[in-house]
Amino acid sequence: MELYFLCAFAFLAGLVDSIVGGGGLVQIPAFFILYPQLSVPNVISTNRLASAVGTSVAALNYAKSVKIPWKTVLYAGIAASVCSYLGATVQSLLPSGVLKPVILVLIVLIAIYTFRKKDFGHHENLKVTGDKLLYRAAGTGALLGFYNGFIGPGTGSLLVFAFVSIIGYNFLKASAISKVVNVISDVSSLVFFFIHKTIIFKLAIPMMACNVAGSYLGSRLAVLRGNAFIRKVFLVVIAGIVARFARDIFGGV
Repeated sequence: MELYFLCAFAFLAGLVDSIVGGGGLVQIPAFFILYPQLSVPNVISTNRLASAVGTSVAALNYAKSVKIPWKTVLYAGIAASVCSYLGATVQSLLPSGVLKPVILVLIVLIAIYTFRKKDFGHHENLKVTGDKLLYRAAGTGALLGFYNGFIGPGTGSLLVFAFVSIIGYNFLKASAISKVVNVISDVSSLVFFFIHKTIIFKLAIPMMACNVAGSYLGSRLAVLRGNAFIRKVFLVVIAGIVARFARDIFGGV
């Protein structure tokens, strides 16, 4: 019964994550609740394998319908991979709770800005071009890759916001780019998990199937419904991230 529930959450996580990121907010807490006997590395690695495959499917779906700027993706993805490792290293030395209040305030401001600016992300309006665009993409990938390794929750959603606000892509293209960047940055962590044999395949494989199904449906919805739909889902997910951080900070978790 626990596996059935876990797979249902994996489907929902894939659906949400493929649209605007934030699937980990659904899948990982459910994993810990349903399988409290498992270690943190078991949960994180098993979830990562399932979600990475689902994200890959979403990325392929986007690539069929959205013109993805692959050079931007490459710069952001490599920077995210390197800095994600650095973030994980720093996290082992410095408690992530130190920065959580600051991150909470920033995410609340992001939510307010996106809510009030009704046309935010509806149209592509590049703020820079050429090499400057690639440098901004690399900086964005580095910053949020570090965040992913150091704290983690909502990285995909923050990537989408950054690509819209810092570079000027619309929500649809930003979602497509963030999926590919996520896949690139996940590869290094999956290699680590495979080497250390922390993945529980009897859970990861059914989760993967359900996550893929959710990711396929979510990415198709995003492409068909467009930027206004993605913006609404983004606001819902950001509210979830705010609730998660507020619980961690004020609930003493």
